[in-house]
Amino acid sequence: MTLRQTALRRITVAPVAAAPLRVHVPRRSLFSGKDTRRRSGRAVENLDIRRISAQSDEWHRNRRTFLWCGAIAGVLSFIYTAWKLKVELSKPVKLDANLPSSDPLSSPNAADRKVVVHDEEGREIVATGNSTVPTFPRTLALPAFTAPITTPSPDQTDRLTHTITTPSGTTEYTLVGLGLRTVTFINLQVYVVGYYVATADIAALQSALTKKVNPIATTLVAGEREELRAALLDPAEGERTWDELLSAGVPARSAFRVVPVRDTDFHHLRDGFVRAVQARASPAAAADDSFGEAMRQFRAVFNRGSVPKRKELLLVRDETGRMSIAYDGGANKKEGRPAGRQLIGVVEDERVSRALWLNYLAGKKVASEPARKSIVEGLMEFVERPIGTVAAQVVPVVSARV
Repeated sequence: MTLRQTALRRITVAPVAAAPLRVHVPRRSLFSGKDTRRRSGRAVENLDIRRISAQSDEWHRNRRTFLWCGAIAGVLSFIYTAWKLKVELSKPVKLDANLPSSDPLSSPNAADRKVVVHDEEGREIVATGNSTVPTFPRTLALPAFTAPITTPSPDQTDRLTHTITTPSGTTEYTLVGLGLRTVTFINLQVYVVGYYVATADIAALQSALTKKVNPIATTLVAGEREELRAALLDPAEGERTWDELLSAGVPARSAFRVVPVRDTDFHHLRDGFVRAVQARASPAAAADDSFGEAMRQFRAVFNRGSVPKRKELLLVRDETGRMSIAYDGGANKKEGRPAGRQLIGVVEDERVSRALWLNYLAGKKVASEPARKSIVEGLMEFVERPIGTVAAQVVPVVSARV
């Protein structure tokens, strides 16, 4: 037996060692297929991109809806608050307060008795309902502004030393009604305005208003007063009535007292007055050169500086329709400004003052609706008394110190 044969025999009969058992366990990887994950038997996370995107879109949609609901609720609450303030401010201001029911001087009908309030100096005052300008005087003693003045030069626009007033005699004016002037939809308060009529001219105003409703009456009963009130509050009829009265010189002498409740200037006041006159002037007047010249004079009067709050501006209309403008800015030695009311301008054209008066008294849109309603209520107190009498002189009066 050869050596080769012997070696082959040994290999053949030698026991074969058992090979180890190998089990293939698939490994999860980025590129593992779907079938491999299933065969592995391990839990896998199944991400649905479309479902996640839909959930994200729904969340953002709900978020936008919530934000819009909050914004709309805020705007509605803001509008509601502004409306409530407007309703409260539009209520007419009574020129007198009623006595409390516990007061021994009160009558069974407390509304029939008026209270005249006096300040510490004994002057009659009326509450305005505004904290900055809390009261207005019940009466004014004004001089007869009759002397014309020249237009101030540019270097004198902030000085009031070039004024002229009539020193002899004064005229008493009685407050008819007052109210607050507001602007913009948020009712930004600008000034308190009061309408005064010369006490001696109230009888003529009583007669004209009474005869308008009942030509043979000397006073109006309840139903007739309601008819007159409706006519004065009606935009068209009220403007026509006041235009006729002012054109006829009734009342002969009247005034508007303007007191700002915030710091302003003459230019802002001028712009408001000019817009009002232009809106109320007739087309014939607007096309007249003399009316245009009167408007230039009116603008020149307000070519001045600032008007601090609580300072008084007077617009006075006399029996000819001429308007005198007076300002009380208080004494200022540095500017050479004297104390008291000073005449700063005169506008001769009657159409300017009539248009400005109509801006407060009547029309579809007035400068102050609370003032217009308060003025109408004051006129109702006039016409319920016999012609020639003043309500304050007839109704029992009780003084109250404030």
